Amino acid sequence: MNKRTRTAAACLAAALALGATGCAGGKDSADGRGRGTNPALVNQGKVVGGTPKRGGTLTVLSNQDFTHLDPARNWVMNDMDFGTRLLYRTLVTYRAAPGPAGGTLVPDLATDLGTPSHGARTWTFHLKKGVRYEDGTPVTARDIKYNVERSFSPDLPGGADYAARYLAGAEGYKGPADGEHLASVKTPDDHTLVFELRKPFAEFPDVTVMPTFAPVPQARDDGPRYDNRPFSSGPYKIESYGRDKRLVLVRNPYWDPKTDPVRKAYPDRLVVEMGLKANQIDDRLIAGQGPDASAVPWSALRPESAAKVLPHADVRARLLAESTNCTDMVQMHTGRAPFTDVRVRRAVQYALDRDSVLTASGGPAFNDLSTAYMPASLFGGKQPDTLKIPTTGDVAKAKQLLKEAGKPDGFSTEITVSSGDKGRAEAIQQSLAKAGIKVAINTVDPSAFYATIGDTKNRTDLVFTGWCPDYPSGSTFLPFVFDGRYIKEKGNSGNHSLFRDRPTMRRMDEIAAMTDARRADQAWRQLDGEILKKAPAVPVLVRRWPLVLGGNIAGAYGQTSFGGQLDYASVGLKDPAKSRA
Repeated sequence: MNKRTRTAAACLAAALALGATGCAGGKDSADGRGRGTNPALVNQGKVVGGTPKRGGTLTVLSNQDFTHLDPARNWVMNDMDFGTRLLYRTLVTYRAAPGPAGGTLVPDLATDLGTPSHGARTWTFHLKKGVRYEDGTPVTARDIKYNVERSFSPDLPGGADYAARYLAGAEGYKGPADGEHLASVKTPDDHTLVFELRKPFAEFPDVTVMPTFAPVPQARDDGPRYDNRPFSSGPYKIESYGRDKRLVLVRNPYWDPKTDPVRKAYPDRLVVEMGLKANQIDDRLIAGQGPDASAVPWSALRPESAAKVLPHADVRARLLAESTNCTDMVQMHTGRAPFTDVRVRRAVQYALDRDSVLTASGGPAFNDLSTAYMPASLFGGKQPDTLKIPTTGDVAKAKQLLKEAGKPDGFSTEITVSSGDKGRAEAIQQSLAKAGIKVAINTVDPSAFYATIGDTKNRTDLVFTGWCPDYPSGSTFLPFVFDGRYIKEKGNSGNHSLFRDRPTMRRMDEIAAMTDARRADQAWRQLDGEILKKAPAVPVLVRRWPLVLGGNIAGAYGQTSFGGQLDYASVGLKDPAKSRA
């Protein structure tokens, strides 16, 4: 999707157009200050287009298919936003609002945010009455229990594994296919769910935002094929789905807005057009002619398209650019030579020119450099700089470390990236080459990317990927990226460095047991720096998610809890009749 074609002049123009005070290599690059956007110009925390009117067809232009729509497997930010706002509901969700208010937990299928007991080892939720599926049958507590159970199935990899981490008696469980069920999830009646945890966990309501806690009726489950046709409990249902081609959603006639104050469901239909070229999507939305005035993009604006947007006030008025709150990283296979040697991993840390990756990503207008693993939001607003490595790298230090590791002439390796990250990979390749580390680039279609890097036996030494906190706590970041006890052979998520470090895991358990949230926050922040010194991965940047919308779009904003994605709960059209032009 991105090629490294931006020049320094173009980067400067973009920075000036958005009010940023630095560019690649600027004096503030170590901590990201001076690299921000002008909120007034990119509509951060604001709603674009006013209040939508009911009706019409909202079109989504996409260069890829979904990774997963099955709620047991859906754990990619875009897909979660789409699935949980349109197709299925969860026990708890986020308020539909721009800015920080969008991070507020509100009940969804549940009547409240859950009731703890036994020192937060047990959580009880009561379901709203009147919530029905697309065929009119009621949603029951058993359906949510069933989807939690099926999330353990080996043939349904890729989903959030909070249930496996926290439910009592979950060790070794393989799902409900053979009639086995989790005793730690109880359904005393159709509207009551009781979760028994293996340890106290005060943040459990935050977890129930995940698609894992959406309902799936057992009679509708057809294993991996459920990905093609999840059964709706939300405002829309699937009319047709052609893989890599087109998805059409129409209204679920049994969705009752009285039970759902979050989702507004303005459009009558949503059509996702797939298989388009990324530059084609950018150009169509920038022009915004005819039906494209009623369209939105699935993926972010390409960096090289920024020059077509930023100088033009009328187009810039249709631009959103919220932070993803996700850290992009180069993760190294710590279980395979030469990356078993911490000196080699540290050499990669020092060799990497993060400024060049930032430039390849659209410059400081659309990105902030990272000096830690967790994003700034988990550090109270500003990441620490534990290692103090220059943003352009330190090639001499990298070569010294390689010499100490017995690799004075460097070595050859390979990195796997999503095809949309090719430009970033080229920047990584060029900077590591200066230290003698020769990197071949393997690009994968975005829809197959996580399955590819999640195959731990057959993946490359390096991968470029990121992690987003599911809610504002270090417990939803560091354990998922660096706890070696949850590495899977297939469908591995998060810990793509395959980092297995006993002191780190022991400390994670100690922090998780802390009942003082402030003390725990500080401990997670300290642990971030300790892991950074062991170098399983190199944090690179936190992206913003720039989206150019059609001129007929209304109610649009980036949902901060979904990584800056467009919030499908509230978006619609100014004039529905124009969408049928």
